[in-house]
Amino acid sequence: MNFAGSHILSVQQFQREDVELIFSIADRMAPYAHRRRVTRVLDGAILGSMFFEPSTRTRVSFGSAFNLLGGEVRETTGFEQSAIAKGESLYDTARVLSGYSDVIAMRHPATGSVAEFAAASRVPVINGGDGSNEHPSQALLDLYTIRAELATKRRSLDQLRIAMVGDLRFGRTVHSLCKLLSLFPGVRVVLVSPEALKMPPEIVDELRATEHQVLESDQLESSISNVDIVYSTRIQEERFSSQEEADLYRGKFRLNQSVYTHNCEPNTVIMHPLPRDSRENARELDDDLNENPNLAIFRQTDNGLLVRMALFAMILDVVDQVDRHARDVNWYTASRF
Repeated sequence: MNFAGSHILSVQQFQREDVELIFSIADRMAPYAHRRRVTRVLDGAILGSMFFEPSTRTRVSFGSAFNLLGGEVRETTGFEQSAIAKGESLYDTARVLSGYSDVIAMRHPATGSVAEFAAASRVPVINGGDGSNEHPSQALLDLYTIRAELATKRRSLDQLRIAMVGDLRFGRTVHSLCKLLSLFPGVRVVLVSPEALKMPPEIVDELRATEHQVLESDQLESSISNVDIVYSTRIQEERFSSQEEADLYRGKFRLNQSVYTHNCEPNTVIMHPLPRDSRENARELDDDLNENPNLAIFRQTDNGLLVRMALFAMILDVVDQVDRHARDVNWYTASRF
């Protein structure tokens, strides 16, 4: 695809070559994301950060990525802080705020809402999550992380073996990740969930149509014994009609160090889109995994900067200018990477 000036609304926009291009540019962002270099390539540009649903990592990651390229961020968080609370339509909001921004990152609780907003926007829009539908930048950073983790074992994304565990019905991160995996051959996907929270059938059908092996199960231990990646998700309680309904499923699939040791291959990578639910009745990823070197959840969040910086540079068509506007940092930088 032609990224310059384009919306990023769904992973279905991408071909494999597009994904590989994003990843190659993300690799080039490492000196800036790791604070070894500073670039001001987007000096004067404004990101409209519009998050109408609670967010920590995605919102801050988008803003930080834009700042690291030299741009500025203007935030709107929650309906109560916007004119939508006064009855303004998405169309009017898009027409107004796109006049104040060069690119917009948006999250909204309703499926299809970001695409509706983008249709009226005068600048490119990136989908930061629309209800239970999609989360394309999260899927890209997840796949980028899988690629990096497999590379340490001299493996590629082809013939990947992955188990996705938890709320697969409402988890937009796994929806988008499954659609991306359809671009790579020979993938084996094990979908582990309660019956009521199974992956939507149209996504399963799409995987099988590309000749991937797809297994569905409600048993955790046997499903994670022969995979490269265990991708855990929390119960998406905000999608349920009541707290009591969500509690029926919370804590059903708990991965801790004992379960990992007894069932997983020694180098199985553990991933999670975060936040993980650390409440006592949940703990889908237990704290006792924190010292496990195969726990990649914080490497995922670091990789989010790289991928989102790449998307901004591509959409605003400055990829070839990034290094020309760079210098070394002049402050103390902790060795975190």
